[in-house]
Amino acid sequence: MLQLEESKGIPRKILLMMAIVSGLTVANLYYNQPLLEDIRKDIGINELQANLITFITQAGYAMGLLFVVPLADMWSRRRIIATSMVLATIMTLVIATTQHIGILWAASLVLGICSVVPQIFIPMARLYSRPEHKSQNMGIVLSGLLSGVLGARVLSGYIGDWFDWRTMFYIAAAIMLICLCITLRALPQMQPSYKGSFGGLMRSIISIYKQHQLIRLYSLRAAFAFGSMMAVWSCMAFHLAGSPFNAGSEAVGMLGLCGMAGAIAASGIGRLIPRFGIRRISLTGSLLQLVAWTIAWLFGHTYAGLIATIILVDIGAQCHQLSNQSGCLAQTPQATNRSNTIFMFHLFIGGSIGTLCAGMAWQHYTWTGICITGLTFALVSLCITVLKHI
Repeated sequence: MLQLEESKGIPRKILLMMAIVSGLTVANLYYNQPLLEDIRKDIGINELQANLITFITQAGYAMGLLFVVPLADMWSRRRIIATSMVLATIMTLVIATTQHIGILWAASLVLGICSVVPQIFIPMARLYSRPEHKSQNMGIVLSGLLSGVLGARVLSGYIGDWFDWRTMFYIAAAIMLICLCITLRALPQMQPSYKGSFGGLMRSIISIYKQHQLIRLYSLRAAFAFGSMMAVWSCMAFHLAGSPFNAGSEAVGMLGLCGMAGAIAASGIGRLIPRFGIRRISLTGSLLQLVAWTIAWLFGHTYAGLIATIILVDIGAQCHQLSNQSGCLAQTPQATNRSNTIFMFHLFIGGSIGTLCAGMAWQHYTWTGICITGLTFALVSLCITVLKHI
């Protein structure tokens, strides 16, 4: 079996496999977003309870980043990935069959934990790529991940409209089984970089966090930008269900296609980072998000306004994620999974809080509350860049 060596290069077919499987795995986090209104009606819950499904799934992802991803520096990546996919298959089946919101929340939490496979692949793309291709190859895997994010919304929107929301999660279980077979067949052996106990591994994460101020600032800045992006999706199903749209889940799915701009931009952003630097790319991302939320505030009750908002806020978030993630991994070349854990944990905590805040704002101020939430998160991210000059 092929064995990869640090900075010696990754075969193209393995890189593409990681990009595709990343997209199909991370999709588990986003199938529920276009279906929240359908789930709410079927189970008999209110909008805040339905919104918590998304929040809990993202919180589970953050837990997986904290406790599962670091293990890739210590244990077999193949074993971690295979176990995650098996558990994800089981959880999607539980979600598809339950009638109780408590069970749905619990399964969503575990599903989030098991969907961290892309965050094992992205450090691999940087660690094993040739030096001149590191950022570019990270961008390729991230493009696959982002394609999965938008593809999940489109697919689940249509499946919810043609069949019902439960069918989507049966399909998700089948996808996970296919990914398991592909990954076990294609993924090569890799030597762990850490030898020690799990407790020592977790303490090393804390040590990295304390020692590297740039990792802390990069992670925090990107987290607020991601929270800004997640705010626009948190209650989109509710927004489109009301006047003047009066639309169903398929409309949310179609709007998900607008996120393709962010997926396409990711591979290009990877090439621009060495030329323009992390700070400039981050500033660009923040400015794009501020423009996006201004459009949302003024024209958020038209499809044209929503399309422009989604495109700009997504590209802005990808400017932040790829530039700041690249900066974090560069700080600790021999502990990429652990530095990625710190970065992605911040990112999805930011996304979870953005989703929760937007859901609460929707309860009181509807679309205006969503816009204020997204704008606030983008402004905080911008302030970190300006005040810290990073």
